[in-house]
Amino acid sequence: MSLPCLYEDGFLLAVNKPAGLAVHRGAARDRTFALQLVRDQVGRHVHAVHRLDRATSGVLLFALDPDTARRMQERFEAGEVTKRYLALVRGIPPESGVIDHPIPRDEDGPRVPAVTEFRRLATFERYALVEARPRTGRRHQIRRHFKYLSHPLIGDVRYGKGEHNRLFRERFGLHRLALHALELAFEHSETGLSVRIMAPVPEDLAGPLRAMGMEVAE
Repeated sequence: MSLPCLYEDGFLLAVNKPAGLAVHRGAARDRTFALQLVRDQVGRHVHAVHRLDRATSGVLLFALDPDTARRMQERFEAGEVTKRYLALVRGIPPESGVIDHPIPRDEDGPRVPAVTEFRRLATFERYALVEARPRTGRRHQIRRHFKYLSHPLIGDVRYGKGEHNRLFRERFGLHRLALHALELAFEHSETGLSVRIMAPVPEDLAGPLRAMGMEVAE
């Protein structure tokens, strides 16, 4: 298994991670994980700069050396990286808004500030496709924030509703979390150049969206 390469230079490498693949070897002792796959593809050690949930697809950034990894992680922590996601949610949220709601940094940790901007892109019956731009990088931030708004993500087995998840499996063949990391944009820590990396929406999400009449304009 190889992961599509979206960007590569002498310092950074980005791939399009599929849904269902963990970034690191976790407590479940995954036999296959993104860090290992990318390391094998490029034939050298790589360092994950940020993380995506196992269930989320999209842009995943690695550094090729520890110093670059540290400097890019500092940019993520400082909010200097623009992150853009697509999500399918239950209900019709406002056309746009800002969710400012503290959530735990880790599973059982104290609540910390968390902010997500969003705008509604399209609707289908009682559901909506939204673009989410998290300003902070908390665990499950987008999933938790839209649950807080009473608009949980479709396919979310932790924060969503089983009846809606089943409906989309049976009606549209959507067997995954409807969340995709569409874009990362930042100033390169080593070259100072502006970098914009886009990840095409994979067919396991794009197909169901098309069936709902939602063409994804990236």
